[in-house]
Amino acid sequence: MTIKVKLFAILRERAGAAEISQQIAEGSTVAQVWQTLQNDYPKLAGPTFRLLYAVNQNYVSPDHVLRDGDELAIIPPVSGG
Repeated sequence: MTIKVKLFAILRERAGAAEISQQIAEGSTVAQVWQTLQNDYPKLAGPTFRLLYAVNQNYVSPDHVLRDGDELAIIPPVSGG
């Protein structure tokens, strides 16, 4: 299966890409994809953020099961004034 992963803010900077096409196994969860991304892009690993996840523009939990063609957005905490 193939999904599209969109990274925002510091995650985009660390991965060096705003969007990644990711091959995943059937039944993969958001948490599993995040772990794979940290392995593939070591700069994503490190201090743990409280991330938000959205699939097809709807917020989901890390245990959400992905389907072929899904768009997964991974959003780090936002700060500023």
